[in-house]
Amino acid sequence: MSHLIGLDIGTSGTKAIVITPAGEILATASAGYPCQHPRPLWSEQDPEDWWQATIKVVRAVVKQADLKPADVAAIGLSGQMHGSVFLDKAGEVIRPALLWNDQRTAAECEEIESRAGGRKALIRMVANPALTGFQAPKILWLRNNEPKNFNRLAKVLLPKDEIRRRLTGEFATEVSDASGTLLLDVAKRQWSKKLLGKLELDADLLPTCYESEEVTGTLTADVAKQLGLSTDCKVVGGAGDCAAGAVGTGIVKHGLLSSSLGTSGVMFVHSDEPQFDPQGRLHTFCHAVRGKWHMMGVILSAGGSLGWFHHTLCTLVTREGKRKQIASFDQLIDEAAATPAGADGLQFLPYLAGERTPHLDPHARGALVGLTLAHGRGHIVRSILEGVTFALRDSLALIEGLDVPVRTVRATGGGAKNPFWRQMQADVFGKKVVAMAADEGPAYGVALLAAVGAGEYKNIEEACKATVKTTEETKPDAKTRKAYDEAFPRYQRLYEALKNEFPR
Repeated sequence: MSHLIGLDIGTSGTKAIVITPAGEILATASAGYPCQHPRPLWSEQDPEDWWQATIKVVRAVVKQADLKPADVAAIGLSGQMHGSVFLDKAGEVIRPALLWNDQRTAAECEEIESRAGGRKALIRMVANPALTGFQAPKILWLRNNEPKNFNRLAKVLLPKDEIRRRLTGEFATEVSDASGTLLLDVAKRQWSKKLLGKLELDADLLPTCYESEEVTGTLTADVAKQLGLSTDCKVVGGAGDCAAGAVGTGIVKHGLLSSSLGTSGVMFVHSDEPQFDPQGRLHTFCHAVRGKWHMMGVILSAGGSLGWFHHTLCTLVTREGKRKQIASFDQLIDEAAATPAGADGLQFLPYLAGERTPHLDPHARGALVGLTLAHGRGHIVRSILEGVTFALRDSLALIEGLDVPVRTVRATGGGAKNPFWRQMQADVFGKKVVAMAADEGPAYGVALLAAVGAGEYKNIEEACKATVKTTEETKPDAKTRKAYDEAFPRYQRLYEALKNEFPR
């Protein structure tokens, strides 16, 4: 039997899974690594950490599943989108990678829009406006701020594609992740020579671009030996984490939307044709489904908001410098559930790292508004969860405003695992929310893409139909939904009231 490995190079760690062609999960493993913030709003990682974690988790799942080298037919790659790995001619990493949540490139975004002839012209070229998280502004930042490093530059790779290079020796990417570089003609699914010319960037800096299920190479002999696999093992294009997660939840046809709550939050909807928000508030990217597209709204601090609160205010630092937890995540959720919907008037803006959808505002900041002496920790936690979910509703409103039908929301990530947060999503969205039988995130989606690349299925739609199953359904509660419908406009007005103060 052929087995497939899904590998997800995330922000906090790398995850590997092994599945059978029928979608059964045989083994999982994860390994974490740090993120550096050398200055406020900067975010960097060492690609070597990703590679060492990759070796560790792949060897672990091969051992857990008791696989022989020839048992693994293909590997699918996913990972955090938009990051920039800068390589010289010798293939050496020039500097730490700039990540998706790095906000240093506001000036470069303005430069890109100016060179392109304005935001509308840029959206016509690459379907999206220039955002600080995207890769193209990072390349210009290197040119503008580290010219010696830029002069050494030979290739720029996305995080998962740096791991591909180390696995296969190939410089390659695929259309879903490439869409988030701001350098892909999304409608034509190829690099935009027009924009590259306007930015005075050499097309040779970019890797070859494939469809997501296409084979991009095989394991080198040294790597195969190191991982306990065969040189016959194929590596397929894979997908950026958002598209990969959507494949793993079966968002490969019209009418389905996924709500993903990890560090960031994503509302992701399938589209048979490229559709564009004229203001660029929604991302329009190539889907991991051949010849299809998707739209998504992205918020930068979803589970990250609750993680910030837990780390900052629910742990103590001992005299020895160790952190001691004084409240678990489960305890915080229970306290939130014991407070009324609307948190007795307390509201939270989850813009701890700036915001994308719908504001496109790197200056946006988090805020707790309406605090009184009557509020306790449960109110604060509930307001955080509600604020994050309202932020996702902003994206849902934009999607439905483009006449894209949404019948069901498939919930994934940390927000899907907790029944209370699932119910909150159903109530805030006014939609039925379903949980997934296998919620292994992007790793599962790219393992299915690997199955297509290995010839187990003719396309990803067939693979998802055979393997992706839903479990619990959560319907909106009419009373709570009414309370959220009243609170949501107040939430939206808070940003409007504060947006001019944030830059100051």
